[in-house]
Amino acid sequence: MGFFDKIKKAFMSDKETKPTENELEEKNQDSMEQPVDSHEINEATEEQLNQQPEELEKNMDSEETITDETENASVAVVNSATEVAELVAPEKIAEVEEEIIVQEKYEKGLEKTRKTFSERLNELFANFRSVDEDFFEELEETLIGADVGFDTAIKITEALRKEVKLKNAKKPAAIQNTIIEKMVDLYEAEGVDENNALNIQPEGLTVMLFVGVNGVGKTTSIGKLAHEFKQDGKKVLLAAADTFRAGAIDQLVVWGERAGVEVVRGNAGGDPAAVVFDAVERAKTENADILLVDTAGRLQNKVNLMKELEKIKRVIQREIPDAPHEVLLVVDATTGQNAMSQAKQFKETTDVTGLVLSKLDGTAKGGIVLAIRNELHLPVKLVGLGEGIDDLEPFDANDFAVGLFKGLLKMEE
Repeated sequence: MGFFDKIKKAFMSDKETKPTENELEEKNQDSMEQPVDSHEINEATEEQLNQQPEELEKNMDSEETITDETENASVAVVNSATEVAELVAPEKIAEVEEEIIVQEKYEKGLEKTRKTFSERLNELFANFRSVDEDFFEELEETLIGADVGFDTAIKITEALRKEVKLKNAKKPAAIQNTIIEKMVDLYEAEGVDENNALNIQPEGLTVMLFVGVNGVGKTTSIGKLAHEFKQDGKKVLLAAADTFRAGAIDQLVVWGERAGVEVVRGNAGGDPAAVVFDAVERAKTENADILLVDTAGRLQNKVNLMKELEKIKRVIQREIPDAPHEVLLVVDATTGQNAMSQAKQFKETTDVTGLVLSKLDGTAKGGIVLAIRNELHLPVKLVGLGEGIDDLEPFDANDFAVGLFKGLLKMEE
């Protein structure tokens, strides 16, 4: 089953399992309209009272037999259910429950983006009665406006042109699902060799650098990830290496307290590499599992930023040659194409290994993930799907695609 078919199946299964409001109203109306004859009830009661004692005893005996049989059957059902429950490991049940919670987070987090896509496509279909060149030009503008990126919009439109000729489709409504299908196909094809998992070391210390301009949610994302690792039973340390801005140090300390992890800090305006050195030494001494390093985001001065990051890396590699194991760029999803511009510049400045897409739940520009995957070929590793400390999730391509597209699929008659 293809990626698009899985999304379609998920959408259809929701429709089948959840009765519509009209169906519920009809059922309630039917039950209310069922006539109840009070005379029949009275006659049945009198008949029971007029029974002879012998007949009553017989009925009671038969009722006891039925009750015994029912109890035996109930015990058998309970035993078999217990046996089945024993076969299903508790951790498996917890795993399934966690998957459901994450899927719901994605669907809720992408609600604004999904609604925007839907509105744009509906407006497009309403303005055109036939699939012609003007329709394709308008489709390109619609996709670009949905922040899927210029190159991505062109690729989707070209693929759709070929599909329309193949199917000889005349009306826009007939290709609504095909548009979504082509977006999903392109999204899947661009990520064939993509690794969204964080590079956690099986043994020893894992070091992760966080980069990104001020205000994108970098420090918040670090705090949330520290909380996740702490919940998993790992020993975590934070390094406040953004010494350029005093507020960054204080903010990281606050998040460290929320997550219940220690923060290694220096003085505002001090050498960030010295802070990182102290953090690495302490992490090794205390046998920490994870070290998360906050860095400055002075993108306006790329030369100084690049020198600073290179110095930090040298300090780390003197102690741990294969570190840092991740260089995560945090970008604000609400900024749309500005996030793309930041990602391009940081990619030129340093060796970014993956992206953290923050504030995805607060924007209608979630289509930026398609543009990032298609144009930058950088894996999105984490996404912010809410404001709570538990709302930073590992990026899951399936959950993202379902959350973004499934509400747009047109059900077949």
